[in-house]
Amino acid sequence: MERNLFKYILRDSRHDQVVILIIVVLAQIFYFLSLDIPKTIVNTAIQGKGFSGAAATVKFFAINFTWPSFLAPLGLSGQATIFPGVPLERVPYLVAITTLFLIMVLINNAFKYQINTQKGRLGERMLRRLRFELLDRILRFPPSHLRKVKQAEMATMIKDEVEPLGGFIGDAFVQPAFLGGQAITALVFILGQSMWLGGIAVLVLALQVIIIPILRKPVLTLGRRRQITARQLAGRIAECVDGGAEIHVNDTSNYERAEIGERLGQIYQIRFDIYQLKFAIKALNNLLAQVTPYLFYLIGGYLAITGRFDLGGLLAVINAYKDLPGPVKELIDWYQQLQDVQIKYEQVIEQFTPEGLLPPDYQAPVDAEKLQGPIAFSNVVVYDDGERKTLDGLTVEFGLDKHVAVVGPGGSGKESVAQVLARLAVPTNGAVRIGKLDLTDLPEGVSGRRIGYVGQDTYLFPQSVRYNILYGLRHRPERPKDYDADMRRQRDRTVAEALRAGNPTFDPAADWTDYAALGTGGPDDLDERIIRILTVVDFEEDVYQFGLRGTIDPEERPELAASIVRARGELHDRLQEPDLAKLVEPFDQQSYNRNLSIFENLLFGTAVGDADALKRLKTYVREVLDRVGLANDLVTIGVDIARTMIELFADLPPGHPFFEQFSFIDSDDLPKFPPLIARVDKDGVGKLNEEERNRFLALAFPYIEARHRLDQIDDAMEERILGARRALAEQLPAELAPTIQFYDPQRYNAATPLQDNILFGRLVYGQAQAAPRIGALITEVVAHLGLRRAVLVVGLDYIVGIAGKRLTAVQRQKVGLARGLIKHPDLLVINSATAVFDGSAQARVLGRMLEDRKGQGVVWVLDRDDFADKFDQVLALRDGKMVERDKLAAE
Repeated sequence: MERNLFKYILRDSRHDQVVILIIVVLAQIFYFLSLDIPKTIVNTAIQGKGFSGAAATVKFFAINFTWPSFLAPLGLSGQATIFPGVPLERVPYLVAITTLFLIMVLINNAFKYQINTQKGRLGERMLRRLRFELLDRILRFPPSHLRKVKQAEMATMIKDEVEPLGGFIGDAFVQPAFLGGQAITALVFILGQSMWLGGIAVLVLALQVIIIPILRKPVLTLGRRRQITARQLAGRIAECVDGGAEIHVNDTSNYERAEIGERLGQIYQIRFDIYQLKFAIKALNNLLAQVTPYLFYLIGGYLAITGRFDLGGLLAVINAYKDLPGPVKELIDWYQQLQDVQIKYEQVIEQFTPEGLLPPDYQAPVDAEKLQGPIAFSNVVVYDDGERKTLDGLTVEFGLDKHVAVVGPGGSGKESVAQVLARLAVPTNGAVRIGKLDLTDLPEGVSGRRIGYVGQDTYLFPQSVRYNILYGLRHRPERPKDYDADMRRQRDRTVAEALRAGNPTFDPAADWTDYAALGTGGPDDLDERIIRILTVVDFEEDVYQFGLRGTIDPEERPELAASIVRARGELHDRLQEPDLAKLVEPFDQQSYNRNLSIFENLLFGTAVGDADALKRLKTYVREVLDRVGLANDLVTIGVDIARTMIELFADLPPGHPFFEQFSFIDSDDLPKFPPLIARVDKDGVGKLNEEERNRFLALAFPYIEARHRLDQIDDAMEERILGARRALAEQLPAELAPTIQFYDPQRYNAATPLQDNILFGRLVYGQAQAAPRIGALITEVVAHLGLRRAVLVVGLDYIVGIAGKRLTAVQRQKVGLARGLIKHPDLLVINSATAVFDGSAQARVLGRMLEDRKGQGVVWVLDRDDFADKFDQVLALRDGKMVERDKLAAE
């Protein structure tokens, strides 16, 4: 990238800059013409110069010019008339000339609008280009440098620090041309009216141009400090987020507060110093700007009084100067902004130009041929971030079809073998070859496809399990997305704008999956391949459980929804057995379910929708309760619950397990209820206001009789709640219908997971082993109906969370192993990826993966040497050098 900001701007926006500058030049012509009109209005129309009598006329809009004297030999001399003008009397002339002034104002404003629009678009387009180029550079950072940078600081620079550059890029050439043109035009006009007044304007402007930039230099210095400290603050905040668990377990939160507070104090002081300097400079600039009108009135007024200057001329000069300080001030601001953004640009470019930056064509899409030949390390030396030697002259060779184990104690350099093969570490000496190819020279389009790598800590993107497993197959668009006519036009516009901004034109909505590498015929075979890999890495049961907890849209997958309803019927047939029937209370429209809350019993369904929709639903439920006369009874239940909670928890410390079991009132809210209960005891629930009634209803709604056992729901109350249930369903307004998914034995409930749809009931509280027994029974039913694959497919849609934090460490590693296996690489490198597994899981996964990779290359860095016998070849390392395995074992 260009180190100089102006060269960078010109390189990529020369054409657009020229177009805008042409508009700027045209704008100055109309601006100059508009400056002389006020003088004509005052002198001719108002004071009557040129009108010899009441009925006299003056030519309006006459366009004349005088031929230059050097054209006289050609017969071109005297005055030429382009348009003779329209003769108008004094009043019509006043109307015409003032209307012309208004037209000129509108034209000038139109030019300004067009210029600002064009430069704004240019600035945003260049900002988009710059941000993309910076991100592109991050993707080309050498792996050793990536380990040194903080992602939060990189993100801050791309998002925030280059933001001012976008605004400046549009102004880089246009602003000085436009503002400078306005200032010069106004100044030339003033000098043309009076050399005295023009000289005053030039003198004051010179003082502004010289003094103000000098005073602003400390502001720039402080601005650089502010930028660096803000970037460092972003990095420290990211550290607090990433290290949140360590902060909690080590009780270092107060230290972090103190450290962050100190940084915020530094930023505060820098920003306050900037404000002080800025306001002082602004005050001085305003003073200088106000001195000039004073001198104009004083000197110009004297010249007008003495008859050496006409009043119209003075008013025209004052009007012209009115527009002069603004452009001059903005020009000074532009110059200061130039210095500021140039510094920011240089700092950003410096941060994004590390040593060893990969060339752009290194990551270009290519056709990756199958690797062939043995893998040979020749005197390979590797340093850990340039400090510690991790491989010391390693020389070894093994076949690309062999299974190779790498063993050694901690610090032996065995991890570096895997990192070199995965291109995550670059040898400082020696070479690694695969056949005739030097591994260092291979583009990522080859190594990224033909070599798979799984490290000790797999990073997962906050997408689905399927997305993360298939991530290693997203090299380039394989199948374009089908667009309708309107969407195609929109896509074409998007591509055209991307080209102008220097961005790639790849369509992220296209199908990027490399089916050829996957070994399938297309999308229809995709899930089968994934599920087979899940079995290899021992992840199938986990994904199956994700699927049971997942939901589907019955309109998109009607066959699966119907199958789940059939599974529901079979499950409930099996639940007729006496020892199983007591474990589940099925949903029944005509019965109160004592293992559901009061609110769930009222709805007899699942509430769905956003916060506003759910708020409207609750309002409707309370209206129905009022209509059926049940509201006061539920408020009374809430009062009884509150009274019981106060009696039970009055002497318990916050966080006691009882608070979780009886999760009606938070320990912090408990003191708010005794005054309310005292009022109820005195005046009854009818005297409570709406907010107080809602508080007690909020206690009653989550009450579950089978769980909480406070004897609040008797047979009579059950019947009344069932009556309210029927009224609620029958009177439900059409606009609220989408907010409830009712429990219907013949329909799939889109708002609940597959498991709950199959169960169609609630586990009975207090029944030992109810959950595992019913879970096993559901699994039997699913297998019997042949639905396990469908559930696994749903499980593949499970969202893993930020960095995969919704998964355990073992599950994350299994996703990583599946990702490495599924792209069918010529060489699969495993760098202690199963270290977090227990011994039996390690043996099981290792055996299955080696069987799956039979006849294909595997290099596995083992954390347990006792698995080495399963491999064709064993590399034993100590201190970065090869040793005999027997000697290593003896030590």
